[in-house]
Amino acid sequence: MRARVLVAIDGPAGAGKSTVAKLLASRLDFLLVDTGALYRTVALAAQRAGLSFADDEQVGALAEGLAAERRIHMEAESQGDARGVRVLIDSEDVSSFIRTPEMSLGASRVSANPRVRDALLAMQRQAGENGGVVLEGRDIGTVVFPDAEVKFYLTAASTERAQRRMDELLAKGSAVSLEETLADVNKRDRADTERPIAPLRQADDAYLVDSTGMPIEQVVDGMVRIVLAKDEELRRGRNL
Repeated sequence: MRARVLVAIDGPAGAGKSTVAKLLASRLDFLLVDTGALYRTVALAAQRAGLSFADDEQVGALAEGLAAERRIHMEAESQGDARGVRVLIDSEDVSSFIRTPEMSLGASRVSANPRVRDALLAMQRQAGENGGVVLEGRDIGTVVFPDAEVKFYLTAASTERAQRRMDELLAKGSAVSLEETLADVNKRDRADTERPIAPLRQADDAYLVDSTGMPIEQVVDGMVRIVLAKDEELRRGRNL
């Protein structure tokens, strides 16, 4: 039995999972593990190695090497009221390089590679084995931690997700239109839900959270209440 609950957050691109996970981890004083960043980092490493994302054999071997040699590291960092994560390959901070539309699509492609998933699965499970952790991704509650005490499926209307994503990219200096961003969001949705390995879906026992039109604070407040209630239930169970 875990010492604290483990929180799994799944959902489509642009649903706000990263932002919600950061705020939730900070409010709960839990560790944040950004699993999507692992796949983005593999995609970045593949690009730098001159590999096609579709080259399953070479990308799989690359991911296995990165995991076996423990070359990918995550470090907690404070981001105002939220808890963030810095991602490093060896000693290089690649956090900004992995947050591009190209790496988003690359992550979706490499995450469908069974060898990549196997290489990173153990790393994710080690991070959450004792609980007191918030993990976000696309298959956390269905594949990585099907026994998670609290599961959320966070979503929003595709147009709203595209608007959020466009605002992020514009803030970073990328010149994109809403039409282009919506097309990317829809493309990512198809790739995630139709991939043969661990497709994106809502776990049967996950709480559905539709954040369309909701302030982020309201979304997080509701999730905090659910987690705290479950955590108290877990504590009482250990004391029986």
